[in-house]
Amino acid sequence: MEITISPKKIPNEVKGFVLSQYFGDGLRITFGVVLPSLILAQFDLLKIGITFSLGAVCASIADSPGPISHRRNAMFLTIGLVTIISLLTSLCSVSVYLSAALVVALSFLFSMLYVYGARAASMGVAALLVIIIGIDDIRPLNEILFYSLYIFLGGIWYALLSLSIYQIMPYRLARLSLAESISEIATFMRIKSGFYKEEMDYDENYKKLIEAQITVNEKLDAVREQLFKNPKIVEENTQEGRLLLVIFVDMVDLYEQIMSTFYNYQKLHKQFDHTGILVDFEHILNLLAEQIDEISESLKDGSKPEINLLLPRKLDKLKSRIENLSLNNEDFSVVGLQALRNIEINVENILNRIKKINGYFKAKEQHKLSRNDLKTTAFTTSQVYDLDTFLDNLNLKSENFRHALRVSGMMLIGFIIAQSTQFLHSNWILLTIMVIMKPAYSLTKERNLDRLFGTIGGALIGMLILNYVTDRYWLFGILLICMLGTYSFQRKTYLVSVVFMTPFILILFDFLGMGSRALLIERVYDTAIGGGLAFIGSYVLLPHWEHKKLKNTLIEMLEANLAYYHQVSQMYFGEEYQRVPYKIVRKEVFVRSANLASGLQRMFSEPKHKQMSIKEVHKFSVLNHLLSSYVATLALYSREHFDTLPSIESLEVISTNTEVLIKEAMKIIEKSEFVVKENIQLLKIKSVNTEDADESTILIAEQFMNIQKVAYDICKISERIEL
Repeated sequence: MEITISPKKIPNEVKGFVLSQYFGDGLRITFGVVLPSLILAQFDLLKIGITFSLGAVCASIADSPGPISHRRNAMFLTIGLVTIISLLTSLCSVSVYLSAALVVALSFLFSMLYVYGARAASMGVAALLVIIIGIDDIRPLNEILFYSLYIFLGGIWYALLSLSIYQIMPYRLARLSLAESISEIATFMRIKSGFYKEEMDYDENYKKLIEAQITVNEKLDAVREQLFKNPKIVEENTQEGRLLLVIFVDMVDLYEQIMSTFYNYQKLHKQFDHTGILVDFEHILNLLAEQIDEISESLKDGSKPEINLLLPRKLDKLKSRIENLSLNNEDFSVVGLQALRNIEINVENILNRIKKINGYFKAKEQHKLSRNDLKTTAFTTSQVYDLDTFLDNLNLKSENFRHALRVSGMMLIGFIIAQSTQFLHSNWILLTIMVIMKPAYSLTKERNLDRLFGTIGGALIGMLILNYVTDRYWLFGILLICMLGTYSFQRKTYLVSVVFMTPFILILFDFLGMGSRALLIERVYDTAIGGGLAFIGSYVLLPHWEHKKLKNTLIEMLEANLAYYHQVSQMYFGEEYQRVPYKIVRKEVFVRSANLASGLQRMFSEPKHKQMSIKEVHKFSVLNHLLSSYVATLALYSREHFDTLPSIESLEVISTNTEVLIKEAMKIIEKSEFVVKENIQLLKIKSVNTEDADESTILIAEQFMNIQKVAYDICKISERIEL
C-alpha cells in the first residue's frame, strides 16, 4: 500500500520528531557530552575535556529508554566498569601482545553480555568503546590515573544530568514512549485500510502489516516497561500516572479491535467492489488513523485531541448504504452483508473508544480517574543476572556464545591489520567491527550497508562543509547540529545517524588540527575494512542462521494462539470473561506474532540457500495472523454481547476440533511420531445454518468455522515446512 505524504503533513512530521523521545535523547546526550569539553576548552584544557566527554558518552550508551531504576543502575555500573577498563587498557598499551590479548578477551566477555539482555549488552559496548579509543595511547603512570579519573567524572556528570531531568519531568519519557506506540498503532490501521482498496496487492499488504505488527509490539513492550515498572505511576497513584495507565490499557484494547476488523477480503471485493462501499470503509479507517495520531501528538505537546466532525456523519451514511444494499434486488450473500455490518459496528466501536480516550485529556475527567486495578506485574518480565545464566551459554549451541567468538576473532584480525599498517586512526577498524557485528547475520548485513553508505555520504558532506565554511563559530554550530543528529537518530535510523556522525568527526578533528582530507579517505577506508571483516565473520565464523531456531518460534506461536483461542471460545460455552488471564494470553499472542514476523524478516535478508521453506513459513505467518484476528473478533463480540449470546452448544465440537488441529500442527512441526492424521479433518455443523437462525448465530458460527478452516490450513502448511 502506498502512503502519500501531503505538503501539510511534512511540518507535522518534523514537529512530531522534535517532540519525540528520540530528539529529547539527542538533546540530553549532546548537552551532556559537549558541555565538559566546552567549559574546559576555555581554560586551554580541551584534551581533558574530550576525556570527560568520553566518559559522558559511555554513560549515555547505557541510558536507553526504560524504568528509571534500570537506567540509574546501568549508568553507574557502566561508569565503574569503563573506569576500570580504561585503567587496564592504558596499562596494557605498553605491549602490543598485552593489548591484543586484552582486546580478544574483553571482546568475548562483553559480547557475552547479550545473554542478560539489551541493556547489559550496551554496558559491554561502552566498555569496548573505551578499549578501542585508548588502545594506541601510551601514557605515563600519573596520566593513566588522571585519564581514568576524568572518564569517571565525565560519566558521573552525565548520570547526574540524566537523573536530574527525570526528577524534574518524571513522566516525560513514559509519555513520549506511549505517544510513539500510539503513532505506530495509527500506522498499523492505515495498512489495514489498504485491504479495502480496489485491485490491491494482498501479499504485499500482508507483508507490510506483519512488519508493522513487529514495530507495534516493540513499542507496546517499551511502554509496559516504562509504566508498569515505574513506582511513581504504579504505586504513588498520581493523576498523571493514572492518565497514562488508562490511555495505555485502552490503546491495547483498541489495537485488538483494529486487528479484529479482518475478513475474507477477496470475497468482499468480489461481491461489493462495483458498489464503491469498500472504498468508503478505507476512507473512514484512514480518518480514524488520523484521530489516533492526534492522540499521539496531544501526549507530546500537551494539547487536547478533538474528534473530526465528519466521522459520525460518514458512519451514519455508511450504515444507510449497507441497509440499502440489503434491501435492493442484487444477489448479495447474507454472510457478505453481515460482514459489512460487523465491520461497520467494529469501526463505530473504534470511534467510541477514541472518543473515550480523548475524554481523558479533559481536566474534569482526569479528576474522576481511579487507580487501575490491573495486576501490572503479570505483564512484565524480570531479567535474572546470575552466573549460571552466563555459564549455561558457554557452548556452541548458544547463539550468544557463537556471536562472542565471532566478535573476538574479527577484533583480533582487525587489530593485527591495524597494527601492521600503522594507520593514524586505525582503531576505527575495531570500532566499525564492534558497532556492526550483531548476533544475527541479517542485522550485521543491514548495519554494514548503513555504516558504509552513511560514512561515504557523511564524508562528502563533511568535506563540502570544511571547504566552504571557514568561520570557526559557524563550524562549531554545524558541529553541534551534527552531534544532535547523530544522537537523535542512533536509536531510530542508524543510516541517518552515521550520515550525521561522519561530518561531526571530521569537523572535530579539524578543530583539533589533525587534518581533514586525509582523514576523510582514511575513515572511508577503515570503515570498508572493518565492515568487510564483520561481514566475513558473520558469514563464515560459526554463523547463526534463522532457520535453526525457527522451529521453536513456530511452536511458540501456535501455543500462544491455542491459549488465546481456548480462553475466548470458552466464553461462548458458559465461562465468564476474566480480565487478567485474558489480557495475559492476548499479550503473548502479540509478542509471539512479532517474534515470528521478526524471524521471517531476518530470514529474508539471509543468503537464498539458507532461506529454508521461506514461502511456507511466510504462509504460516499469514495464517496465524488470520487466526489471531478471527479470535479477536470472537473475543470482542462475546465481551460486548455476553448477556445476549445465543445458545450454540452444537458448535462446541467445532471448537474442540480446532484445538485438536492446532495441537496436531505443533506435533507436525516437531516431527513427532505421535501425529494422528485422522485428527486432521474439517467438521461441518448444519444445525446453526438453518434459515431460522438469527444473524448473531450465523455470525458466530461463521467465525468458529473460519477459525477451524484456518487451523486446518495451518496443519497442511506445517507438513510442507522443512527446518
